[in-house]
Amino acid sequence: MRIGLGSDHNAFDMKESLKSYIQELGHEVVDYGCHSCSEVDYPEVAFEVGEGIIQNKLDRGILCCGTGIGVAIAAGKVPGIRAALCHDTYSAERAQKSNNAQVLTMGSKVIGIELAKQVVKTYLESHFSGGNSGRKVQQITDKEQEFLKGDGVHHEKTYK
Repeated sequence: MRIGLGSDHNAFDMKESLKSYIQELGHEVVDYGCHSCSEVDYPEVAFEVGEGIIQNKLDRGILCCGTGIGVAIAAGKVPGIRAALCHDTYSAERAQKSNNAQVLTMGSKVIGIELAKQVVKTYLESHFSGGNSGRKVQQITDKEQEFLKGDGVHHEKTYK
């Protein structure tokens, strides 16, 4: 598989370790940055990985920041992307098997690298099972399309 990998500065070391590990597992890695420990905001990295999946340039994505929460939220803003925050192997398996999540997110300040590797391996070895889960994922996709067409309820707040 072709895996998009990205992080902010808080998770740079984790990303670098995961890059080598994912390659050892036999996958191709596309590194979306960041490329050092210098401070960087994660949204753009998450958007680029999500867009790469939607454009069929990537099969899946793995994103890391301090908690994994920010990159999950940001990646999930790309229409069609389902991002799952996972810090254990069971959640990583279910993210794919039950939810067809194209993006796995983790927090470098929450999970150690050895467990992160196990989570990544489980996620990459798991495949969507469809069935009852397929119906639920379709409901999510349908509602997203309603919102994109302007048919869904939408309340926008601006934060400064």
